[in-house]
Amino acid sequence: MMTATRRHFVKALGATAIAASVMNGTPGMFTARAAETSGYKALVCVFLFGGLDNHDVVIPYDQTSYDQFAQVRSSLIARQSTTRARTALLPITPATTTVLQGRQVAMPPEMPLLKGLFDQGRLAIVGNVGPLIEPVTRAQFESGAARLPPRLFSHNDQQATWQSSMPEGAQFGWGGLFADAVLAAGANNGSAQFATIATDEVGPFLTGRNAVPYRVNAGGAARLDFLDDYYRAVADDQSAFLSAVRTQLSASGYRGSHILEQDMATAFSTGLATNTAFDQARSNGRALATQFPTAPLSAQLRAVAETINVRSQLNANRQIFFVGLGGFDTHSGQARSLPRLLGQIDGALAAFHAAMGELALSQDVTLFTASDFGRTLAVNGDGTDHGWGGHSFVLGGAVNGGEIYGALPVPTLGHAADSGSGRLIPALSVEQFAAELGGWFGLSQSELATALPNLGNFDPISRSFFTRSV
Repeated sequence: MMTATRRHFVKALGATAIAASVMNGTPGMFTARAAETSGYKALVCVFLFGGLDNHDVVIPYDQTSYDQFAQVRSSLIARQSTTRARTALLPITPATTTVLQGRQVAMPPEMPLLKGLFDQGRLAIVGNVGPLIEPVTRAQFESGAARLPPRLFSHNDQQATWQSSMPEGAQFGWGGLFADAVLAAGANNGSAQFATIATDEVGPFLTGRNAVPYRVNAGGAARLDFLDDYYRAVADDQSAFLSAVRTQLSASGYRGSHILEQDMATAFSTGLATNTAFDQARSNGRALATQFPTAPLSAQLRAVAETINVRSQLNANRQIFFVGLGGFDTHSGQARSLPRLLGQIDGALAAFHAAMGELALSQDVTLFTASDFGRTLAVNGDGTDHGWGGHSFVLGGAVNGGEIYGALPVPTLGHAADSGSGRLIPALSVEQFAAELGGWFGLSQSELATALPNLGNFDPISRSFFTRSV
């Protein structure tokens, strides 16, 4: 009996520790023109851990380009003869074709739903985006004259650099700093509790000086009201013990003077109250009619959709979410594993977009994908190696979709954007990409510059991802 009680206590302690992360920090630094926070808006980052093979997401389609691609990737295509044959691909035609320079491209057959959203103008592709400090040419890269992001091609460092403009060990991410800006301008009545929300392990992306990520499991929050359920299910002596646990976790009556003890008491008390508020909001929300596939990424995006559904109860009119999916470090077995992952992305993103339509929020929620890096065009038998620039999706009703932004270098080796083995030198920096999202989210130019330290080293992008100016 004591063993079961101890197990209940550990479960409660772990859940409270997760919830305690919503403690407010110091006020943000944003003092320029306040961000625009009228109405509701949300950004949803889908991070693909391991390095998504960009060359297998936007595939050359005109005969000449496809033949070049197939020659470089012959060993992989031989293992994918039915799905990577040119006749199996799903051709797409962007409304503006200058990026393609007379070429044609296609999406893989595992992504018919996203191909349809592209055709409908709801999905955009941003080609060859990645971490940069300043614009870099191949000559500068090869001579060592360029300033480069630290520790290129390292998983942990490039994940952190994508999320924060700094390698592993970074404290703040641009998602968290975006949230700081809108909170300082009055979004969510200044409350950081539900401004940044993660459904997967997240690095620095959602952490600001004020905003700290709140963790939601795919099935909901890390619930604490299960203690009340146990009261009804256990003997009286255990019920008394569990009651004492709740009192302890909520720091009721704490009067200590030690500063660390005070901080811990505040964290646990705030965490308990925040989880209770989240549980109550979710329990009062209406069920979504949209059907999500039964896959891990879909479960996470369903949790995001259900959280957005109760935004009013959470008093949130600006939110940033982080969702993650692993498995993209495809050094081997890529022909077998990557198509399944691409199919999972296709179903999950399409269902999420449908759910936003059900909530009449398609114009107000923008989803985008990111990854450690792209991968090499060259193959090592049945896999690919770590790259640099890669391609991202941007999805939503406000997106100027049916377009390809950035650049799509030719599918050969040794061109001007090749840093070796078809490892692409990014044409767009993460800062330029993020600034588009942040501008749509409501941030001013000064707020964007504060959140994105390298932004001033780059020219503004020539075409906005969104249907109205940002």
